[in-house]
Amino acid sequence: MMIGFIGLGIMGKPMAKNLLEAGYSLTVNDLNKGAVDELVAAGAKSLPTAKEVAAVSDVIITMLPNSPHVKEVVLGKGGVIEGAKPNSIVVDMSSISPIVSREVSAELAKKQVVMLDAPVSGGEPKAIDGSLAIMVGGPEEAFAKVEKILAVMGGSVTLVGEIGSGNITKLANQIMVASNIAGMSEALVLATKANVDPEKVFKAIRGGLAGSTVLDAKAPLVLAGNFKPGFRIDLHIKDLQNALDTAQSVGTPSPISEAAIEMMKSLSSEGKGSDDHGGLIQWYEKQAKVEVRS
Repeated sequence: MMIGFIGLGIMGKPMAKNLLEAGYSLTVNDLNKGAVDELVAAGAKSLPTAKEVAAVSDVIITMLPNSPHVKEVVLGKGGVIEGAKPNSIVVDMSSISPIVSREVSAELAKKQVVMLDAPVSGGEPKAIDGSLAIMVGGPEEAFAKVEKILAVMGGSVTLVGEIGSGNITKLANQIMVASNIAGMSEALVLATKANVDPEKVFKAIRGGLAGSTVLDAKAPLVLAGNFKPGFRIDLHIKDLQNALDTAQSVGTPSPISEAAIEMMKSLSSEGKGSDDHGGLIQWYEKQAKVEVRS
């Protein structure tokens, strides 16, 4: 099965590498020539447009920053839709609006091309080791054809419903991750301000009910002052905005998301939007006039 992979950023590049290492034939495309060259050196082929990648692929995977990028790459001039063969499958692994997923899917269907939305969670470390959580929306028949491919990149691969359901699930994930990071930040800043060692607090609570994957992944980085991005604050702002838009469209309250996005926007306005989302703690530190560092 020939696979096309479009989008070789922080997440896409290691995901594509894992497919190559699993023995799949891969044709790649990205605006970043350095990333393309790295994949070609690892055994991939490259083509200059999304249209050309689609034309030689049975499955076309996209991993792009946001809804406008997906619409442009898939539906725009020189895009996937112009080259994709009937009965090919587009797997969009970007985190975008579920409304846009459904719009793009409807346009592809006119060309007899099936789409799955399959956003991921886990950040760069899990993209590298192939243990991402992958949440998929779309037809079960198409999912069955690509499940083994997705399993190369993910530790869990779950079909959650019709097209758009993958991104609804990802938005739910991002709300919970933001809530966890905010809670961790608030707690560690409180401990520090109250003259209790935050590292000891982390070690004491991680095995109890407050323990979580987020806490284990982010607390050590926060304590070391390491905000190198695994998942950037600006990208989490994008996800939370999509969550708020979706919540408004279906009529559900979102006070936690609203609070988290305002804190993140404040940091972004200070030039910290490229920090890891664990850097949210810097908002709390600024308010409390204290730094949490071991």
